[in-house]
Amino acid sequence: MINKTISHYKILEKLGGGGMGVVYKAQDIKLDRTVALKFLPPNMLADKEAEQRFISEAKAASSFDHPNICTIFEIAKTDDDQLFIVMACYEGETLKKKIEKGFIKTDDAIDIIIQIATGLQKAHEKEIIHRDIKPANIFITKDGMVKILDFGLAKVSTQTQLTTMGTTMGTVAYMSPEQTKGEEVDHRTDIWSLGVVFYEMLTGQLPFKGEYEQAVIYSILNEDPKFIAELSGDIQPQLTHIVERALKKNPKERYQTTKDLIDGLKAFDKSGASIKGKMIISTVAVLPFSNMSNDTEQQYFCDGMAEDIINDLAHLKDLRVVARTSSFAFRDKNLDIREIGRKLGAHSILEGSVRKAGNRLRITAQLINVADGYHLWSERYNRELEDVFAIQEEISNAIVNALKIELTRETDTPVLKRYPNNLEAYDLYLKGRYFWNTRQSGGLEKARHHFEKAVKIEPTYALAYAGLADYYNIMGWYAYSTPKESLPKAKQAALKALEINNNLAEAHSALAFAKWTYDWDMETAEKEFKHAIELNPNYSTAHMWYSNFLVANSRSEKGLVEIEKALTLDPLSHTIQACSGGMFYLAGQYDRAVRQCTNTLEMNPKFSLARNILTLIYEQQLNYIEAIKEGLKIRKDFDSPEAISSLGYAYARSSKIDEAIQLLNELIKLSKKKYVSSYHIAVIYIGLNKKEDAIVWLEKAVEERSPSLVYLKVDPIFNSLQADPRFIEILRKIGLEK
Repeated sequence: MINKTISHYKILEKLGGGGMGVVYKAQDIKLDRTVALKFLPPNMLADKEAEQRFISEAKAASSFDHPNICTIFEIAKTDDDQLFIVMACYEGETLKKKIEKGFIKTDDAIDIIIQIATGLQKAHEKEIIHRDIKPANIFITKDGMVKILDFGLAKVSTQTQLTTMGTTMGTVAYMSPEQTKGEEVDHRTDIWSLGVVFYEMLTGQLPFKGEYEQAVIYSILNEDPKFIAELSGDIQPQLTHIVERALKKNPKERYQTTKDLIDGLKAFDKSGASIKGKMIISTVAVLPFSNMSNDTEQQYFCDGMAEDIINDLAHLKDLRVVARTSSFAFRDKNLDIREIGRKLGAHSILEGSVRKAGNRLRITAQLINVADGYHLWSERYNRELEDVFAIQEEISNAIVNALKIELTRETDTPVLKRYPNNLEAYDLYLKGRYFWNTRQSGGLEKARHHFEKAVKIEPTYALAYAGLADYYNIMGWYAYSTPKESLPKAKQAALKALEINNNLAEAHSALAFAKWTYDWDMETAEKEFKHAIELNPNYSTAHMWYSNFLVANSRSEKGLVEIEKALTLDPLSHTIQACSGGMFYLAGQYDRAVRQCTNTLEMNPKFSLARNILTLIYEQQLNYIEAIKEGLKIRKDFDSPEAISSLGYAYARSSKIDEAIQLLNELIKLSKKKYVSSYHIAVIYIGLNKKEDAIVWLEKAVEERSPSLVYLKVDPIFNSLQADPRFIEILRKIGLEK
């Protein structure tokens, strides 16, 4: 073939070949440019199915133009009817050759994956699934541009099925579980393959291996890959979590789109978390301590021990600490430490037990390496109850030393002390947090009672004041009481906490929340949110609320980065999971929002927040049948004013006017008995297209200082009012319009 001229292409040299084609470098005589010609291998010339795949490749790759997809110029035939594809010719090397050369920097690996995912995103938008993503099919040019090659196995929604169902196509080591079984696949099979490629770049090894194909398939279907930390200690947990999510065997548990994967990688990249120098960065999860006492009511004390250790460690900037919600989700579950570590993205797990008898304590604690199950450190303490603070501090410092954390602060800086002088006050605070975490009105009232008793006994207990601030914020936010009653008290309690200890992240976050939702002081609120995160980068709640703040202020790109950080820190939190769905909804990413809310409901089918957001999404997608179904489910489980409002809006927009008016009257009647935000009443009026009434009720909501108003500018329900001068004036009063 060398020096032979085919059509107007002169063959210069052979570039390579594989099972699906032989590629030559050629000179385009007409246009005076270098191209690549791909021919079917000689053994496939009589294979009609191979020929069809060859044509399909050309059609698939040429159906759209994207910088990360190899450019196809034409498909033609030689004089003897041999098919060939004319492609752009690039200088560089395949990713396969790059991996074979050895170590790839983490930042470079991230960049390569983002570019591949970006190209696949475009293909998936065109309903094209590649089905053969592997390093040999990824080309990297000399200037760092990634080009996806070989769409020979691509599945196009409009094409006739080329292969018999039940057969497997592709390179086994990179196949998804569903692909190895010959099942119908969708775009998520490419996400799996991308996860395999990412794993291979980061570790130099394939996640699933075997001496023959069936052994590899067995591994893909039944085994978990080696924990990345075992193979490369420099990889940060957040990145490990991203790879492992892409490699979930159940497609529903993977990233649902390449856009989701890209966002996760960009959130990691923007956080400045790339590996630099010799700094060791580890992730620890603190499980709830087991209660070994005869008194079951001592569980709050055990939880408090673990929670205080979490809080101590969370302030160390070189250590990522899994949030309480996620780590406590494994209470009383007999799971292997390795599995827990995978689910939480943790390198190490701290578990322990507490036996309390009178004033005597026996506490055991052990730190376990997730990678191999071996103990990094363990200790037993037999002390008087009065020594509990010293024990907690001792455990925290021991963990830091065991993990060999290189502190960014001055050498030997101790963990932040958060304990009161009075043991009874501490006991009350633990009970307060225990009940506050229920988020139910009854539990919240018990929490308030304990927090108030704690500060009465110990007036300088900053954490107890922060607990009170959190209590009042939640009471106002969920409308358990009026905003004017609760939110000023939240601000007052937060300021008192900061007066005692200005380095308390919880207090800064609580103050930011009140300044945002009640004072509508956007500048101060943002300053306080950012300061809370600076003080405690592991505080997932601050990241979650800051995300809400940013999205509500029309800064959705940055807001979605913050919610991704919150999800990484607290992956099993139903609240953060549902909240992320709300952020995607307000950012106009409805399909992504549906997936997030659906995933949350799979974790907890009765989690009303996720279902209410799903109702709102379906309404904006004009899918009122599903919106009404979801709205009725919420009313059955948790009949809140917000749920009534969402259902009433769906009825109104679907022309079920009588039902909408009935719910409207129900809300107005309810508002005479308890606090109901006028914002929710305005929602039904706008659904009924009664804009004048909607404006009137929104103005009432302003008088009430309704927290829901902070979303008014980005809430799509009120889009029809955006040009109304009265609506603009309302936005100005809230601080959303200058």
